[in-house]
Formats: sequence, structure tokens, C-alpha cells
Amino acid sequence: MKASRIVLTLALVLISMAAAAQKSFDMKLWNGAMPDDNGDDKDTPMLKVFLPAADKATGRAVVICPGGGYEHLCMDYEGTEWAPFFNDMGIAAIVLKYRMPHGVTSVPASDAEQAMRTVRANAKAWHVNVADVGIMGFSAGGHLASTVATHAKGDAKPDFQILFYPVITMAPAYTHMGSHDNLLGKNPKKKAEQLYSNDMQVTRSTPRACILLADDDNIVLPINGVNYYTELYRHDVPASIYVYPSGGHGFGMRSSYKYHVEMLLDLRAWLRSF
Repeated sequence: MKASRIVLTLALVLISMAAAAQKSFDMKLWNGAMPDDNGDDKDTPMLKVFLPAADKATGRAVVICPGGGYEHLCMDYEGTEWAPFFNDMGIAAIVLKYRMPHGVTSVPASDAEQAMRTVRANAKAWHVNVADVGIMGFSAGGHLASTVATHAKGDAKPDFQILFYPVITMAPAYTHMGSHDNLLGKNPKKKAEQLYSNDMQVTRSTPRACILLADDDNIVLPINGVNYYTELYRHDVPASIYVYPSGGHGFGMRSSYKYHVEMLLDLRAWLRSF
């Protein structure tokens, strides 16, 4: 057998052993009646839980909110495909299938906050430290993650946030109008736009953040993430921002992304910085 094939075989064996050591399962987000009914009985929020091997668990966990413009969810490259990356670092990955607003603005945040509470409620069984539970989001999921980071209290408040090419503001000049309209409606009051413009909601108690985006994103303008970083900086909140030269919008975990390796190294380094 050629040396290259031996190496490949060993690598596949190691990967299969690592996968066997990890634990994954699905669970309903809510037991009983759900708050903030969006009128869609088939839109059931779920958690896909991916736990690292118990002897490798660091106690850290992250709730992942896929994007999709508050209209649908990209559950793979902005969701489940991230589980091996986090589990390899000893971090529990909990992918949230949250409900769409359907005219009820509070629905997604209700689900995301419940996901945070659920992780902490299961901390002992999942080998999670209740003081090290973060939230991560992509695009509109980044808006949801930053909403929870700036609005939530108590057990629902994250300890850190990771935002990929996030929608941050609801100001019509800079927001992603699809996300804006699906969340707030086409003619919302200015007060609602301000409330969900999360750069305007940053305080000194907002959790630390990592923001990653591409300079040539013409779907969600980079100014969203940049302004959020600026407000975090102004309020003395530890934050890092990584702006890659190209890649547009929605690269997520796609290995075809030109800066895929650099992006993963940057995120890994940030996670190890605290």
C-alpha cells in the first residue's frame, strides 16, 4: 500500500473514532405552549445538540443561529457543518432552528433566549460551564445573535458573541431590507427600527464579540459590522473584527471560500484568547 494511502486510511480511522466519541441529538426547544405565537403550527423550533467527548469538553458552549433573512434557515453551512470545528476544540455546539416572525417581531428572539436558557439548564449533563455560553449568528442570524447579546438578561444573556456578516441596523439606508421587512414589517415605526438597531443598544455590559465579514459584501453592507464594532469599542467591550478582501455574502463553512482556512484560524485564535 502506498504511503499516501496509508496516511489517508489512518486519517479516516482517526476521524471516525473522533466522531464516535462525540454525541449528537435533537430536542424540542419548548415543552408545552410556545410564547409569541407566529401563527404557523408547522414552524417548530428545535435544537440540534453536538457535544464533544466528555474528557475533551472545556465547559464552553455556543448556540448557533443560521441566517436566511428571517424567511428561511441555512441549517447546513451556517449551522450543523460548524459542529466538528467547535467539538474539536472541546466546545459544545447547539444549532438553533428558530421560528420565522410571520408578523410577530419577538418570535425569533424568544426562541434564541430559550435556547440560551436550555443550554444552561442542562449544563451539568452536557459538561457546560454556565458562565461560558456564547451565541453565534450569520447574516439575519447575526442580527438575532446581536439582539440577544444586547437585549437579553439573566440566564438568556450570552457570555460572548460571534457574528458573521451580520445584519445589525434596521435603518433603511444600511440594513438588509429583506430581513428588515420580514422582522418588522414594511412600514414599521421608527421606534421599532431603533430598538432593533443593535449598534444603538450596546452598553458596557454587552458581551465580548468577534465579527467576521468580507469587504465586497453587497447584500449586507459591511458598515453593519463595522458600526457595531465601533460601538463596542466606544463602550470598552472587548471585540475583534476580521474583514477579508473578498468573498461576498454567505460564505459560512463553505470550504470553497478563498479565505476559509484563514477565517477558521482567526476564529480559533479568538476563541483561545479568553
